[in-house]
Amino acid sequence: MPELSVVWFVLLGVLFTGYALLDGFDLGAGAVHLLVARTDGERRNVLNAIGPVWDGNEVWLITAGGALFAAFPLVYGTALSGFYLAVVLLLGALILRGVSIEFRGKETDRRWRQSWDVLFSLGSALAALLFGVALGNVLRGIPLDSAGVYRGGFVGLLSPFSLAVGVLTLGLTVQQGTAWLVLKTEGALADRARRIQLVAVAVVAVTWVGSTLIALGDAKHLFDNFGTPIAWVGPVVVFHSLAFLIRSNLRRQAAVGFICSCLAIIGLAITAGTALYPNLLPSTGPGASLTVSSAHSSDLTLSVMLVVAVLGMPIVLAYTAFIYWKFKGKVQLDEAGY
Repeated sequence: MPELSVVWFVLLGVLFTGYALLDGFDLGAGAVHLLVARTDGERRNVLNAIGPVWDGNEVWLITAGGALFAAFPLVYGTALSGFYLAVVLLLGALILRGVSIEFRGKETDRRWRQSWDVLFSLGSALAALLFGVALGNVLRGIPLDSAGVYRGGFVGLLSPFSLAVGVLTLGLTVQQGTAWLVLKTEGALADRARRIQLVAVAVVAVTWVGSTLIALGDAKHLFDNFGTPIAWVGPVVVFHSLAFLIRSNLRRQAAVGFICSCLAIIGLAITAGTALYPNLLPSTGPGASLTVSSAHSSDLTLSVMLVVAVLGMPIVLAYTAFIYWKFKGKVQLDEAGY
């Protein structure tokens, strides 16, 4: 049986990937809100497409954060203290988009609604970008001293590699968001979403290759685990998913397109996990890296958490599936909508 710390490394990857899949599409829909929707009715339809599920999607982030705190508290403390300003900006962006969704429809004044539209789009795009920058720093590593304390500022987090991963993540959310809008909307709104999706796929492909090339010189440790064929499962999934996503877009196969977009995110998550293991937070300074074996909680804590996860996850998945089934189909404007 694998060590409990390794099991929780995988489970954390599942939780963060679940968040990327679900909240990724409403972050992406928000990021392109001003581009994909032209009229007030179309912008209401964008909000109606994500309205029933967006706040539930963010529960995955809370769950993943709680699991990280319990399973690897040293990583949680080091990352959040080191990324303090970035985390505050991220929380501000998430709060801003949530407030924008709820406040936009409280008044019918055109300027009121347009102001909240801008803030909704800005908050969504900024959140996606910051998530990517954070992931880029986790993959690349951060300067830790001999006591395991982060020694650097906010500007130090903005390396070329982390910024490339940030743009890659933003492109992925736009790709996922437009795939969702194509699935949930009709007419001119869906047609614009298809066109923007093709641009997003191109951005994802270019930044994926670009960040890989940057890593060859700036983060060579990320290639240590790719000496066996099984390690290339993630990149292969990503390549084929993007290719089939383009084909489904041109053939107007909305459901297939959304599935392909999801598989591309899963493939990139597998690739990132493969590149990172056994590290959780690599060190570029004199301090030791925080690894799966060195930074985990006690076996008792991990065991109790695993029991809770085994019992609780089926309930969460069943509830999530029921909500998405309940609100399936194309969205329509009505008085009860946004």
